[in-house]
Amino acid sequence: MVSSGMKFTARWVICLLLCAGCAMAGGNKGKGAKVSFHIETEGTDNPKMIFPHEVMGKQRFFRRVPEVSSKDLVAFSPFPADDQASYGAVFQLKNNARRRLSAVTSVNQGKWLVCLAFGRVIDGVLVDGPVDDGVIVVWKNLSLDEIRQLDTALPRIGENKKK
Repeated sequence: MVSSGMKFTARWVICLLLCAGCAMAGGNKGKGAKVSFHIETEGTDNPKMIFPHEVMGKQRFFRRVPEVSSKDLVAFSPFPADDQASYGAVFQLKNNARRRLSAVTSVNQGKWLVCLAFGRVIDGVLVDGPVDDGVIVVWKNLSLDEIRQLDTALPRIGENKKK
């Protein structure tokens, strides 16, 4: 039998551990890479599960749940975009994300895949075949500040992992 004082202490210890865990997780919130890739879907899907975006003068709809997200990225390599005002980036994917992207691009040919980065749609590509190499490219619209944020979260392709 446990005394009521011991129960009170155990509750406080559990509460403190939970609060410490939340504080630590909260401290990482907002840092690092905020990049995801979303495949086009039908406008008749559940409105809570899709978002609209205009592509080439036509409103299209995309899944809110990404096919690839920041947690799937292994490394990146930025480059100056053709517009001379922004940057693009090549992203290397983890093996499981590589397989997932290959499957998604195999069955969704003719649909758009857009990149949502740092809270905005920055680029999109028309899927014309499976992407099997585990590499995905954003061709434009990343700022130098966003590249710096990516640098804090991901190593450059060919470098060691970030600590």
